[in-house]
Amino acid sequence: MSLVYFLGLVLLVAAGYLFGRSRANAAAASQRAALHSRPVYHGAFVAIAALVPMLAIFVIGRPLADYIVNTQALTAYDPAILADDLRRASVLRDIISVANGQYSGAPALSLRSAADVYSSWNSFASTLIVAAGWIFGLLGVSFGLRALSPNFRARNQVERAVKIVLFAAACVAVLTTVGILFSVLFETIRFFEKVSPFEFLFGLQWSPQIAMRADQGGSSGAFGIIPLVTGTFLITFIAILIAGPIGLFAAIYMAEYASPRFRAFAKPLLEILAGIPTVVLGFFAALTLAPQVRGWGETFGLNVASESALAAGIVMGMMIIPFISSLSDDVINAVPQSLRDGSYAMGSTRSETVKKVILPAAFAGIVSAFMLAISRAVGETMIVVMAAGLAANLTFNPLEAVTTFTVQIKTILVGDQEFDSAKTLAAFALGFVLFFFTLTLNVIAMQIVKRYREQYD
Repeated sequence: MSLVYFLGLVLLVAAGYLFGRSRANAAAASQRAALHSRPVYHGAFVAIAALVPMLAIFVIGRPLADYIVNTQALTAYDPAILADDLRRASVLRDIISVANGQYSGAPALSLRSAADVYSSWNSFASTLIVAAGWIFGLLGVSFGLRALSPNFRARNQVERAVKIVLFAAACVAVLTTVGILFSVLFETIRFFEKVSPFEFLFGLQWSPQIAMRADQGGSSGAFGIIPLVTGTFLITFIAILIAGPIGLFAAIYMAEYASPRFRAFAKPLLEILAGIPTVVLGFFAALTLAPQVRGWGETFGLNVASESALAAGIVMGMMIIPFISSLSDDVINAVPQSLRDGSYAMGSTRSETVKKVILPAAFAGIVSAFMLAISRAVGETMIVVMAAGLAANLTFNPLEAVTTFTVQIKTILVGDQEFDSAKTLAAFALGFVLFFFTLTLNVIAMQIVKRYREQYD
């Protein structure tokens, strides 16, 4: 049904555009008057007049039809059986499987009867939606053609429709973010009903495992996130110490010193790092770098854990180098050439121009590149799981095993979980804290950029 519907939509929109453009030219020729808008805008207006009602009918009619069809198909069953949402979804899934001929085995008589009702109602609803869509699409084309005239402001109408589409896209992005925030917030509130916020934010022990019996260890659970905060900061700090200088110096070299021939192959080669899957980097950290780091530590008489924050931080730094180098390179290249020429005219050397003119002018973009890299490092999971481990140790020693927010979220939500327990709800609380942390980073970066721009504008 959907294929037939959208095929008709494409045909009507294309026909409306062609008829509208030809009608505008014919009206201008017959009335010997100049068109207010170009013929393409007249054609676009007719196409929009057909597109809007057809999309509205599908977006509204399809979910409504599905609800009616499912309700009618389930009327043959006892309401007591369907009281449970899971049971109701299972029965509906079996009905759809029988109706589509995908059910394995011999269906019961009641199931076969419900499938017949589903098929008949679904066929009727699909036919009705297709017919209604085509009818309203034709009416839209007719309305658009009747509105055309040499003085018709088709361009204004088309631009207004485009503005509405752009505004709707912006609203979808904002509402999606707000929806994610509130979905996490509500579960976080449920978690704080079970665990004290003070214990969660300032506790020094993280052990979310809750035993089934009171005599088992860790039956009460410990939900202090300070070890996770230190682990996240430690690994991110190591990664930025490695990626920051390398990425920034690479960007400066490629933008100001490298020849075009070298830049043509060096920049894409460097950006390949951004396309390497993090699980591959995790394997490299666990199987190659971590044993090497441990061997180096033993050479100097240091006790290095087999899974250490140092190994995870080094590999994570390798991962975020392209984020800093590529974005910083683009920002440095965006600095106007007139600033460079003015600096050279005053007698400055190339290095003095880079330090005193180019980097201050590109500071806002460089800060944004570093913030993006930090956010990427904070949200990384696989490298930490495979190289740093799962131990929530409260330590600032990079040679010991640590864990992060994202690793614990992954660990908690693996397998079948009960979403009424404090252990599972702790994952949402961790997600909310991580969201607040990245938001704070962005606000700080915006304030720094704003202050710096006010100084150099």
